[in-house]
Amino acid sequence: MRVPGWGGSTWDKVLSVVLVVAILGALGTLGWVIAAPRVGERFTEFYILGTEGKAADYPRELEVGEEAGVTVGIVNHEHEPVSYRVEVRVGGVENNEVGPVVLEHEQKWEGAVSFTPDKAGDNQKVEFILYKGGETVPCLEPLHLWIDVREKKGLSIPPNA
Repeated sequence: MRVPGWGGSTWDKVLSVVLVVAILGALGTLGWVIAAPRVGERFTEFYILGTEGKAADYPRELEVGEEAGVTVGIVNHEHEPVSYRVEVRVGGVENNEVGPVVLEHEQKWEGAVSFTPDKAGDNQKVEFILYKGGETVPCLEPLHLWIDVREKKGLSIPPNA
């Protein structure tokens, strides 16, 4: 029995089989891509802003015991809900903690975060460390700024008081 369209040379038959296999492979690949779409890149945005809500005007000079603050921002691009925690350290010592902050995918959080230096000294590093869930290892490199801390000025009494 002869199949219509298969009466050509052997080369035509081979090319026809290759074409049918290629079409079936393309359809299979298309079905797989539709059924299992690729998830985009997973990451978290983490930033600090100064007093005017910009990446400037950070606290630079403080007195011992003087509270200062920044705005901390977190944006979840992890494709799932994530709980975050921010730890603030001044001179390597934990000073404040914020969280948990639970964010859905693509949700953004910005909040005021304060710190209070407890000892005088120049070039003290203030670190903002981001953790996911209950993890004990930071999920990103810590953000930091540098402050100079002076002794608290005492109350001066005018000589003629």
